[in-house]
Amino acid sequence: MIAEDDAWSAVLARDKAFDGRFVTGVLTTGIYCRPSCAARHPARSNVRFFANGEAARAAGLRACKRCLPDDVSRDERAVLAAIAAIKAAEQPLALAALAEETGYSPAHFQRVFTRHTGLSPTAYARALMAERAAEALSGEGRVTDAIYAAGYSGPSRFYAANEGRLGMTASAWAKGGKGAVIQWAVVPTSLGAMLVAATVKGVCRLSFGEGREALEKRFPAAELIEGGEAFSALLEQVVAAVEQPGDFAHIPLDVKGTAFQEAVWRELRRIPAGETRTYAQLAAAVGRPKAVRAAGSANGANNVAVLIPCHRVIATGGGLGGYAYGLEIKRKLLEKEQK
Repeated sequence: MIAEDDAWSAVLARDKAFDGRFVTGVLTTGIYCRPSCAARHPARSNVRFFANGEAARAAGLRACKRCLPDDVSRDERAVLAAIAAIKAAEQPLALAALAEETGYSPAHFQRVFTRHTGLSPTAYARALMAERAAEALSGEGRVTDAIYAAGYSGPSRFYAANEGRLGMTASAWAKGGKGAVIQWAVVPTSLGAMLVAATVKGVCRLSFGEGREALEKRFPAAELIEGGEAFSALLEQVVAAVEQPGDFAHIPLDVKGTAFQEAVWRELRRIPAGETRTYAQLAAAVGRPKAVRAAGSANGANNVAVLIPCHRVIATGGGLGGYAYGLEIKRKLLEKEQK
């Protein structure tokens, strides 16, 4: 059984990936549901989590007729079994082995798994290992021990697997970026004052209306240096990307998130300039059509505005929706791109 705080977060996000891992019991109604149930969310104080439907029924609850928590399809059972096998394995499992375990052909199982989780089995395993490493590295232990504990065969495999993903060195995962050097600057733009910060790997923060104090909160143990000559060249590229929207895929990024968040961010970068997508379309694009709220949360967790163009996502009815830096900036960004 997962931690209650994580279970509640999954319920709020209606995250289908957690279906089958637990059920949500609502004590006031006497009903238990899947985490992804579309019914209105109950008050947290009225909720109790159970490992499965059998445990919930033993507590006197009955199954929800809307989400049918006990009706698990063969595809769902196969994906859940594969996830359990991936988590239990010390090394990534081959696609053929996972498919054989679930009774599918490798090609078909790849499609089923990707449709349910938004990632291929191999990408899911890599993301899980990276998240385990991040969790281990946030403690007080040695970096090398954390790398082995996460399932990597050695430090070289860890760095190779995470090149371009981790950005900061492994030790910088600990204590808010300890050991990392972040160069930064606040520059004027047509959209207002813009904060740009970068490690040696790429841009780790782009925001509007923020300064050093906000950066210190995000990276409390990093060494913050006002940008030098090398940073100036990168800064020019970033400013150009904001003022003259176009192809900015060449600008390196240093961002990290959960497996689902990173899948959403990849899809955001695929939206062409001048076009928009709804939150529902974004959720469908990552293979999780029912996870609209979770996609919205991942969109909002983006630390690099514009370069990961979360402003290109609008409400289903055509309204602008929300934006961390205000709707006026979002409107101006969209107008620039449409021109």
